[in-house]
Amino acid sequence: MKRLFVLVVTVFVCSTTLAWSQQLLDGIAAIVGDEIILESEVAQYAATLALQMKLDIQNEPQKFNELQKNSLQNLIVQKILLTKAREDTIVVEDSQVEQVLEQQINQWIQQIGSERKVEEYFGSSMNKIKRRVRKEIREHLMVEKLQQQKLQEVKITRQEVEQFYQTNRDSLPELKESVEISHILLQVTPGAESKQQAREKIAGILERLRSGEDFAELARQYSEDPGSAAKGGELGFIQRGDFVKDFEEKAFALQPGQISDIVETQFGFHIIQMLERRGEKINVRHILIRTRPTKADEERTLKLLLAIRDSCLAGADFAEMAKRYSNDETTADKGGYLGWFEVEKLQLPEFKSVVKELKIGEISQPFRTRFGYHIVKLLNRREGGKLSLQRDWEQIEQWALMDKRSRAMQKWVEELKKNLYIEIKDEIKE
Repeated sequence: MKRLFVLVVTVFVCSTTLAWSQQLLDGIAAIVGDEIILESEVAQYAATLALQMKLDIQNEPQKFNELQKNSLQNLIVQKILLTKAREDTIVVEDSQVEQVLEQQINQWIQQIGSERKVEEYFGSSMNKIKRRVRKEIREHLMVEKLQQQKLQEVKITRQEVEQFYQTNRDSLPELKESVEISHILLQVTPGAESKQQAREKIAGILERLRSGEDFAELARQYSEDPGSAAKGGELGFIQRGDFVKDFEEKAFALQPGQISDIVETQFGFHIIQMLERRGEKINVRHILIRTRPTKADEERTLKLLLAIRDSCLAGADFAEMAKRYSNDETTADKGGYLGWFEVEKLQLPEFKSVVKELKIGEISQPFRTRFGYHIVKLLNRREGGKLSLQRDWEQIEQWALMDKRSRAMQKWVEELKKNLYIEIKDEIKE
């Protein structure tokens, strides 16, 4: 069973220096083609895994050291696949990156306790954490997309599933109560009225800037970006990929000292000032006025979701409605399919309470989470207990397929290695 879940682990790691390792000088842990893996990256990757595993770094140093060794191997595989993804020009959408970033930050806040505690854990401001993690999420999504393309043709036969079960039956875990679910998410987005109010406010600020008022002072007074407002809107040096496309295109087109027109992104309206260009990096300030949904926007979203639910109850296909309407870009093209989850491990408490009350085939009433309004369809429910080939065929088939795909991926990675220069530094091997 060791190979059962050995596909590349998707862990979004903050590359800022961890508070507990700030004293250490950074060094190179490994080189993979043109990619470098720093010792700090390995430590930070392991720290994020430790957070997910609820491992106490300070009191269990031996376990953490072992976790670091495994983390280095995982990072090497990710760099190999990232190199291939870039060769194949794999592209992911900005909106998907931002959605995953928001989910990851919220998960850390939930795990650690508050935004301030997240900043203390990673030893950096939230603005810098997001900037670093955004780049890493994009790379992880590129690798994930590459894997999906490579593995989609790997299928499994009934005989292979039965053989997998017979070989691994003694080590397969007992199942907890689990549910198979799909959902439709509608995010609450600002309507025309709230957008107009924000645009008018930032237009007034732009007029004052053009009249000669100080950019930094106006940013401190009016910018709604908590990570940079206190610093006069300064973001520090950034490179392409650190921010969303619309922001970057305007920022990189500016000359030192130049101020942009109004720039609209999914976060609201910006004014950008170029401070300095240094090679492929630029240092900029910005002022952000957010577009915030109103009560009317909430009501409009809820009304639409209720109409979607009514259509499903009247015979419309839930999966097709998800493809058409859901704002969850990771599941919409799969008909809103989320998969199997142990009920007690559902991360959002709102999901847990709703799913517990549903019967198979039922669609929930709309409910609110921090991501927006959802409806959930319960596709199946499985009681806990020992696995049975007859009763739990779908779960065993899923594990067997994952194992086969894992072995196929390992073989492919070994082939890719032959065309790459890979060096692991001696001090990390030990």
